[in-house]
Amino acid sequence: MHCPFCRHPDSRVVDSRTTDDGTSIRRRRQCPDCGRRFTTVETASLMVIKRSGVTEPFSRTKVIAGVRKACQGRPVTEDALAKLGQQVEEAVRATGSAELTTHDVGLAILGPLQELDLVAYLRFASVYRAFDSLEDFEAAIRELREQHCGPESHGDQGPAAPAPVVTAD
Repeated sequence: MHCPFCRHPDSRVVDSRTTDDGTSIRRRRQCPDCGRRFTTVETASLMVIKRSGVTEPFSRTKVIAGVRKACQGRPVTEDALAKLGQQVEEAVRATGSAELTTHDVGLAILGPLQELDLVAYLRFASVYRAFDSLEDFEAAIRELREQHCGPESHGDQGPAAPAPVVTAD
């Protein structure tokens, strides 16, 4: 590591600590030439392969920005978005892979987003899964109803029985 002050090609590690979320290490270094101290942060690189074939570093900020669009006008706080971003990053890092596709990142977003807000989930899923008809939306809504309410909640059980008539005697 080059010293940022005198450009000396070496430095000595004085202190190392993991950051709050444990995904990186903060190191205090000292230059043996000029004696000045500086801080570096090390993170394991996680690369995302885009549809075009271009590879770029994973960005929690980009995940949050994409989800924020789906949450526009919904009662979702910035803290909730930050938590979702952290959950997604933890999930993709837990795969143990150094490279992921944008599809993998999208899959990692869908679960936490469904728990956060169902309308935002549908908005995101409609773009992510490339919905191109009303039937796609209907199928997604039916799937959500089955997950959250059981199969009887969306009318696939046939016509409802007529309500009993109550008379006063």
